[in-house]
Amino acid sequence: MYIKIKDLEVLVNNKKVLNKLNLEIKPGEIHVIMGPNGVGKSTLSKVLMGSEDYKVESGDILVDGKSIKDLQTDERAKLGMFLSFQNPIDIEGVTNSEFLKVAINERREEPIGLYDFIKEMEQSFNELDLKKEMMHRSVNQNFSGGEKKKNEILQMKLLKPKFVILDELDSGLDVDSLRIVCDNVNDYLRTNPDTSVLMITHYQRILDYIKPDYIHILTNGRIVKTGDVTLAQEIEEKGYKSFDNCVSLVSED
Repeated sequence: MYIKIKDLEVLVNNKKVLNKLNLEIKPGEIHVIMGPNGVGKSTLSKVLMGSEDYKVESGDILVDGKSIKDLQTDERAKLGMFLSFQNPIDIEGVTNSEFLKVAINERREEPIGLYDFIKEMEQSFNELDLKKEMMHRSVNQNFSGGEKKKNEILQMKLLKPKFVILDELDSGLDVDSLRIVCDNVNDYLRTNPDTSVLMITHYQRILDYIKPDYIHILTNGRIVKTGDVTLAQEIEEKGYKSFDNCVSLVSED
């Protein structure tokens, strides 16, 4: 999936959080957004998925050349967009299996067969080292932080999106869980090589597992510097303050 964000301005409580942000993600590319707290990283992820909590003042979001600015969240999901939440919510009374089966069928012309659904779900549970009983528990209810993040990647594997947004996937994960989650993301990307990825993180450690094509530094609502993985090492050594005087990058038409 080809994503183009053009001159995007977003307001939250009448405060400008994203300020003429530009970003282009081609099919098969992995882009990483890094930056200090409160600069608009998670805002970007939610705006991309059509959250009504944010007002798009100007600019556009294009998917394969077509604007999605006026599409609702469910319509964007049907196109193949997927967000792994930083803090996944609990959904009481809806089991994992019920939730996933309905979501899968929303993206299919014909409902998935019960045998195929169970087989695929059990395989994904094994690959993510999740307990089988969690299939029949309410979504995320009484799950640990690590189990919630694994459950997000379970949804990704079964829904088969074309554009994946990973919002602080590494937060709340121990070393073993991080490796399992990242291995599953990498396996999915190998199987679906045209999938584009936007990953938001504070820390370099996840980049040891998921190798990005580009890293972008976001400050004051704009991308101020773009580079390869060595940019993350520079951040680790110098911190974000060293980029305060960078000039914002503007996309080329």
